[in-house]
Amino acid sequence: MTFQPVVPLTGYVGWRFLQRTLEAQQDTFNQSQPVVRDTNYFRENIAKVNTAEELVADRRLLSVALGAFGLDDDINNKFFIEKVLSDGIVEEDALANRLSDKRYLAFASAFGLGNGDIPRTGLTFFADEIVGRFEKQQFARAVGDSNQDMRLALNTDDSLNDIVANNQTNTGRWFSIMGDAPLRKVFENALGLPSSIGTIDIDQQLVAFQDRAMAVFGTDDVSEIANPDNQEDLIRLFLVRSEASQIGAFSSGSVALSLLQSIPSPVQKLTP
Repeated sequence: MTFQPVVPLTGYVGWRFLQRTLEAQQDTFNQSQPVVRDTNYFRENIAKVNTAEELVADRRLLSVALGAFGLDDDINNKFFIEKVLSDGIVEEDALANRLSDKRYLAFASAFGLGNGDIPRTGLTFFADEIVGRFEKQQFARAVGDSNQDMRLALNTDDSLNDIVANNQTNTGRWFSIMGDAPLRKVFENALGLPSSIGTIDIDQQLVAFQDRAMAVFGTDDVSEIANPDNQEDLIRLFLVRSEASQIGAFSSGSVALSLLQSIPSPVQKLTP
C-alpha cells in the first residue's frame, strides 16, 4: 500500500507544516511497495531503450517516464507521446516545440530520443534523475488527493526550473508559464489575476502577467522569480489568495476590479 502524505492543515499554515515534514514524508513514500516496484523496474530496464517506439511499447517504463513530468494522464495517448519523443527538440517545427504546454518539451529534452538528439537513456545518472523526479511528482499527486493546492505548490519548483532551462528569452518563459495549466493557476492566483484573463488576446495576457509580477516581486524576470525567496513568496501568495477565495473573503468581482485598476489600459478590456 502506498503511504498517504499527512497534511492536517490548509493554506499557507499547512504548507509550512508540509515543508517541515517533507523530507521524512517523502522518504516514507519512496519506500512504499508500489513506488519501489515501479522505480526498480525503471532503473533495471531504461538503459535498454534507444527509441521512442521502444519506450512507448513498455507501459511500465512509460508510466514512470510520464509520471516524472506530471503527464500521467497521457499514458494511453501512445501515438501522441511517441510523436513528441521521436520529433525531439532540435528542429523548430518539432511537436514539443510547438505545444504551448512546455512539460512536453522538458520531457522530450530529458530523454533525447528524437531525430538529431543524443539519447540520454544510457547515461549512468539518467535513471536516478528520472526516478527522483517521478518520486517527487507522485508524492505531490498523493498530496493532491486531499489538497490540490498543495500539489500545485509542490510542483512549482520543477516546473519553473524546466521553463527557465528550456527557454532562452524572458518572453518565451512567460508564454511557457501561461501554457502550463497547473503553473499558470499558481501565477494567476498569486498575482491576483482572474481566470477570465485567459479569454483575452495572448499578448495582452502577457502584459498583465508581467505588470503584476513587477508590482508583486519588483521584477518580471522569470529567472529571478524562480529563485528560492521569490518562489516562496509566490507560493505563499497563491495559497493565501486561494484559501481566501474558497471561504468567500474575496469575491471574483473585487479581484477583477483590482486588476482593472492596476494594469495597463490594453488589458482593461477584460470582462471578469
